[in-house]
Amino acid sequence: MNSAAAPEAIQPASEVESGNGVSRGRVLAWAAWDWGSAAFNAVMTTFVFTVYLTSSAFGGEDHASAVLGGALAIAGAAIALLAPVTGQRSDAGGRRKLWLGVNTAAVALLTGLCFFVLPRPEFLLLGVTLIALGNVFFEFAGLNYNAMLAQISTPKNIGKVSGFGWGMGYLGGIVALLIVLQLFVQPSFEWFGASTEDGLNIRLVAVFSALWLAIFAIPVLFAVPELPSTKQGAGPGFLASYGLLVRRIKAIYRTSPHTIYFLLASAVFRDGLAAVFTFGGIIAAGTFGFELKEVIVFAIFGNVVAAAGAIIGGFLDDKVGPKAVIVGSLTGLLVAGSVILILGGGNHVFFGMDWAGTTTFWIFGLFLCLFVGPAQSASRAYLARLAPHGKSGELFGLYATTGRAVSFLAPALFTLCITVAAPLVAPGEAQRWGILGIILVLLAGLLVLLPVKAPGKAPGKSEIAVVPAA
Repeated sequence: MNSAAAPEAIQPASEVESGNGVSRGRVLAWAAWDWGSAAFNAVMTTFVFTVYLTSSAFGGEDHASAVLGGALAIAGAAIALLAPVTGQRSDAGGRRKLWLGVNTAAVALLTGLCFFVLPRPEFLLLGVTLIALGNVFFEFAGLNYNAMLAQISTPKNIGKVSGFGWGMGYLGGIVALLIVLQLFVQPSFEWFGASTEDGLNIRLVAVFSALWLAIFAIPVLFAVPELPSTKQGAGPGFLASYGLLVRRIKAIYRTSPHTIYFLLASAVFRDGLAAVFTFGGIIAAGTFGFELKEVIVFAIFGNVVAAAGAIIGGFLDDKVGPKAVIVGSLTGLLVAGSVILILGGGNHVFFGMDWAGTTTFWIFGLFLCLFVGPAQSASRAYLARLAPHGKSGELFGLYATTGRAVSFLAPALFTLCITVAAPLVAPGEAQRWGILGIILVLLAGLLVLLPVKAPGKAPGKSEIAVVPAA
């Protein structure tokens, strides 16, 4: 290999980009984006708007759930195709913060447009399209946001900072959901936004969510500095960026193969984690008969538990390592999900209690919430520990690409299990079997992760190669 084009071995970003210390102001500003993102994650895609989209007003729970799952699968494929160039170019051009702002603005706009989704079957396609596109731009914003973790933390506290960010996201979800509950779903006073005619109250929730996201995304754009540009000349074109991506993946595999193994493993289990939240509210309403206000109350308690789990997981991450946290969390998720699947389908009386109803979902649904946060936080911190200086965005671009390359798995298996079960079970019972699809994805991710060495033991962990663009 020509020495001029040889891969360059450099230090992980968390050892370089952070400088000599951690600014609490920057950490808070950075975490504020997570707080604001709850408007899209918790309110729009999990507990309120997707529950609205999969209601009987849009053609029935089973049909609408299948359509939503299909739309999210297509969105995942689009992310997999486009993400490779986004992180790569934001790093090279010193535009990580710029693209965080642009993509966040796109998510806010798409969220606001959900106001025009009326509760009629003919508006289902518009609704799922807006949510699917929102997921695409949210992922692009997220890869730049995640890349900033290395800029505002140190190797000794990167797990805690990552866990704090996730915790802020869940807590932001609690506040947002409380506001939504008091103003729109179960209003404390009469006002025009409380009207349920044509779903006005839920459509106004979309407007509220757009504003919430936009407002809390502002601090990070001022507090965290932009990285200096490393771009030489015009850089590779769109298609050429994929060739560069392949060369860089090969270089990383030669110098730090367990980074590639982790990317592949996390791609699978992160899709399962996303599905837990995406379809959690839908299952609560369609399978366990929760009214919308009950879904939101559960979401509030769930976010409290999830925030505690993420923060505790962050502390454990810095002490026992991210792999142990991820393995423990996935195991807990498999147990809780299996119990919900089994007990949700019949009468099971234990200790004088009927576990076929809401009791099952309340107890084991909260266990799901407890374990999702630590797995997500530890996964982000794992990769940030390995990211080369100035290349965090690119590595998180690979993180997004590998994740979304298989992001059709959970929505597709969720949809497939519902479709297969529909003719075999009573009407309205098929949706519960979508849980099986999520469980299978989580199990596959755990099995792929087990052989991957923890960051402290992975050979060449600080020798990730970077191939020049030209």
